[in-house]
Amino acid sequence: MVMIDLITGFLGSGKTTFLKKYAEYLMDQGLHIGILENDFGAINVDMLMLHELRGDQCELEMIAGGCDAESHRRRFRTKLISMRMCGYDRVLVEPSGIYDVDEFFDVLREEPLDQWYEIGNVIAILDARLENNLSQQADYLLASEAANAGKVILSHADAATREQCEDTVAHLNRALEQIRCDRRIDPEKDILQKNLTDLTKEDLEEVSKCGYRLESYRKMDLENDQTFDSLFFMEEKITSEALERAVPRLFADKSCGEVFRIKGFVKNKDGQWMELNATHDSRTLEPIAVGQEVLIVIGEHLQEDKIREILKEEETCQS
Repeated sequence: MVMIDLITGFLGSGKTTFLKKYAEYLMDQGLHIGILENDFGAINVDMLMLHELRGDQCELEMIAGGCDAESHRRRFRTKLISMRMCGYDRVLVEPSGIYDVDEFFDVLREEPLDQWYEIGNVIAILDARLENNLSQQADYLLASEAANAGKVILSHADAATREQCEDTVAHLNRALEQIRCDRRIDPEKDILQKNLTDLTKEDLEEVSKCGYRLESYRKMDLENDQTFDSLFFMEEKITSEALERAVPRLFADKSCGEVFRIKGFVKNKDGQWMELNATHDSRTLEPIAVGQEVLIVIGEHLQEDKIREILKEEETCQS
């Protein structure tokens, strides 16, 4: 049977960064792996971020496109059936930060997938600097992603204080209580607190054997509640320099809505593709070999016109 791992993570937690490290570790063990980007969005930016992993030992697959939950589940099942024929030793599933984790377990219980795949690990990535004032829907996603995790990794731990890390774990446990889940995350047993880029071979070996839990909790209808908005800006022509000025404004200006994450690609003045990944507390803009002219803003109650206005103002200011 092919072992399959689920890697979840709240918006901007560093899920794709972890996936790169984890995939490289598995390939160093001689494994042939398949990565399935399982995203509800119309464009999968993370797929481009993982482009450098593709090779003889690693192949990338994708489910994308705005579809209802049932259609998405059928696509997920169909993709896993086709991937079974590829001879992978391990399959890694990276869903969007807005995901019903039960879909993963439910699909893998169905025939013939239950005869082909063995669930290995459920790994949840959580920013150690978690914001305190999250909506009820955001807290639900946070808790549901961690409830079944064999290991919760507190990312960006190097930039967080001890009090922030403790507050984040306490927030997570309150969120679990709110959805009537009996599990409480034990900082000693369930948490790996480390900056993702500093994970060692020993850390990754521990994570690769962490397993998963099966916990019950009260479900929330995410589809009807419209938990988060994702806005795609493809036609906006903006340089990396102008974008660096615009991003802090988008997070700070509440007339844009509540912005949680901004990601995408843009060219700098020399024509080099740059990869943007930004949250309230961190922002990176780094060179990347392959890009696509797109900017994605994720949050609640987003105001598209106001966001476009700020992007245009900064680009006009530069020119």
